[in-house]
Amino acid sequence: MLLKIYLKELKDCFRDRRTLLLTVFLPVIMMTGLTFFYEKMISDGEGENYKLAVNESFDQQVANAFNGVKNIELVRAADPEKVLQEGNVEAALILDANFSSKIENGEKATVTIIGDSFSQKSSNLNSIVQNILAIYEKKIISERLQANGMKPAVMEPFTIEQKEVSNQNPNASVLAMLIPMILAIAIGVGAGPAASDLFAGEKEKKTMEALLMTPVKRSTLLLSKWLTIATVGSITGIITLVVVVIEINLLTENLKKAISLGDKAVLIVIIAVLVSIVYAMLIASLLMVTSILGKTIKESQSYSTPVMMLVVFPSMILMGIGVNELSFQHFAIPIMNLFSLLKELVFGIVNYDHIVITIASNLISMIVLFIVGRILFLKDKWVMN
Repeated sequence: MLLKIYLKELKDCFRDRRTLLLTVFLPVIMMTGLTFFYEKMISDGEGENYKLAVNESFDQQVANAFNGVKNIELVRAADPEKVLQEGNVEAALILDANFSSKIENGEKATVTIIGDSFSQKSSNLNSIVQNILAIYEKKIISERLQANGMKPAVMEPFTIEQKEVSNQNPNASVLAMLIPMILAIAIGVGAGPAASDLFAGEKEKKTMEALLMTPVKRSTLLLSKWLTIATVGSITGIITLVVVVIEINLLTENLKKAISLGDKAVLIVIIAVLVSIVYAMLIASLLMVTSILGKTIKESQSYSTPVMMLVVFPSMILMGIGVNELSFQHFAIPIMNLFSLLKELVFGIVNYDHIVITIASNLISMIVLFIVGRILFLKDKWVMN
């Protein structure tokens, strides 16, 4: 009887175009958009062409420093700052009058770089221009030292080398934030309509009374509906992971370089799928409770929406925490443990203790929420409209 009710509810869910849209197409669109957004964000302007506004009498020696940079076009203008404000260039570079003469005479000269910190393209160009000017500055210092019979090394008594604890690509941290965020949102978006329709929807359509009059136990009805919500959420999670992996491997370059799973790739994917299913079960219990509390679909969604927004906080909390700084509480707190564990997996770390803690924590929370839902469902106050 449980299996028949479960299959019937599942068939009804996927027969609904709204559920099918939110379960399959919306997560794919969300993931595609976020994947390309983060790919562009970490590209550092690679392959971009820039326009830099300069004075009409721009110093030729400084202009020669830009000759080797093919993606920067110097735009000479009477008022470089005005050209920038009009949006025709990404940044402006203004030199002092008689710039070369001041440099040759040992006088202090000023270089002004004008940009827009709110524009990624302008910020990238500013960084490139600063690097070019820094190299030009070192060249001038070296020539002055050699002219005075001194070695350039005198001005650089030591060099600084910076090494990372992890040999992973720095962009892996972006993936460690991107994948859990997309996964958590997609599971919530996919399972939400099914949960609202199976409880609050039944009450709103006045069909819950007919279901309760059948000889089927309420516990069986509850379990079948919960399994349906968990299944829809799990399918959404699996689709999410599959699409993310395919898009990163086939449609991106920087994000693809950030992943270095090695021989553990298959194991990590299996663990990620397992964790997604367990998380979907937890969310199913949570959405089931909010749907039972709501008398209509709209009211149920009002209860569940603030709960679904909780996925924003773990990403903000874990953003500044290194993978080697994660401790027991990060894997013991539901929802946060999804972000923590997937962050480790993205970096190629498989810690079985953390996996067990995460799964156990989610299962315990799921059981507690399911018991709460069962208590509510057994009372006519919450199941009758």
